Amino acid sequence: MRVRPAYGNIASMIEVRELTKDYGDQHAVNRLSFTARPGLVTGLLGPNGAGKSTTMRLILGLDPQTAGTVLVNGQRCATIDRPLHTVGALLDAGPAPGECSAVDYLQHLARDNGIGRCRVDKVLDESGLSAVAGGRLGEFSLGMRQRLGIAGALLGDPGVLLFDEAANGLDPDGIKWIRDLMRSLAAQGRTVLVSSPDINEMALTADQLLILERGELITEVATRELTWRLRGDVFVRTPRRGGLTRVLTGMGATVLPEPGGGLSVTGLDAWRIASAAAAYYIPIQELTPRNASLEDFYSNLTTSSSEYPCGPN
Repeated sequence: MRVRPAYGNIASMIEVRELTKDYGDQHAVNRLSFTARPGLVTGLLGPNGAGKSTTMRLILGLDPQTAGTVLVNGQRCATIDRPLHTVGALLDAGPAPGECSAVDYLQHLARDNGIGRCRVDKVLDESGLSAVAGGRLGEFSLGMRQRLGIAGALLGDPGVLLFDEAANGLDPDGIKWIRDLMRSLAAQGRTVLVSSPDINEMALTADQLLILERGELITEVATRELTWRLRGDVFVRTPRRGGLTRVLTGMGATVLPEPGGGLSVTGLDAWRIASAAAAYYIPIQELTPRNASLEDFYSNLTTSSSEYPCGPN
């Protein structure tokens, strides 16, 4: 699919090289390298303590790195003038003063970055907050604060966007909304980096997955490739095992007998197996696709610990 270049940032990307952040003798991030490119949603996936939030703070220049380099659109974030025009970020849904209103909060950000009031109104509408724009933030739910943080990230119409656990606090409709939003932003040619500990949600959102554990990159894989790799076999039960085996192997499938009866078939999906059996008048008693679990794949990669012993996430 051809994508439209993002606002003012045709070649916007995030480049991370040998990034390291130490807290004492502990590595929160350890020699991390990756590139998040335009037109894709790149997912940082890992258990609590894997280094996802720390990586995002280092990208934004909010914390100093111990070693390595991070460039956003070819620059360090700390050197970018009016950064909201280049990079928008959602890191924490709760920092705005409770007495402040949503519109006042966004107008303050807008003034600091030379952004007009019409843009504030637009992002309030896009985030579903227009009806409560004058309400006190202290009365906002976590989900509403999350939407406000997303509105702030969109305010400068940037080419690069970072979302740390964007679905946090959102109801099912809100989760679908933010998922669709991130994919639409990427389809416009923007670079989108999102973090989450939930592999199922990330598989529905991200094009590329970077799986972290204890601050290190342990796997980088395209979501489509991962889905393909996790395709398992199809279990088939039929009273004519020999006949079905000959038909399916003739079509290029691998067919193995299962203990207790039935067949394990790889190389053909369930629909093609059923169609072939029907063509040869072979009765099918059971036909069950058996795909490998995303959760099992994830847990096999991240077995050593779900909590980092020291330092932030």
